[in-house]
Amino acid sequence: MDVTPNSGKDISAPPPHEAYTNAPDLRREMHQVLVLGAERDGRQARPLTRPPIDATAAERAWLLRRTALMDRMALDDPGPGPVAETAEQLVLHDRRYPELAAGPHHPDTITLAWPNEPRA
Repeated sequence: MDVTPNSGKDISAPPPHEAYTNAPDLRREMHQVLVLGAERDGRQARPLTRPPIDATAAERAWLLRRTALMDRMALDDPGPGPVAETAEQLVLHDRRYPELAAGPHHPDTITLAWPNEPRA
């Protein structure tokens, strides 16, 4: 049984200072996003000590981390721009591969809750 709401009316999200409490500092996160991107594009080999990951999951991991990084960088300058673009790419990926998205809400529900808010 699918219990995901279809209206978006009961969705809430923590404020950024809570959501990013345990996130790495921005410099380290930038480095991690660059490494994930290089592994994803084949510009850097994935270390043998890490388990293999399929291309679709690697793409989602990179999109998610990149979107969160852009969001954190934009906290002082809220408005459209890179955050909206990267968030849209993540939502489109999650619509194509819903089995990789985690959490109680699917991308379309998030879009209904905050139609003009990429931070969702």
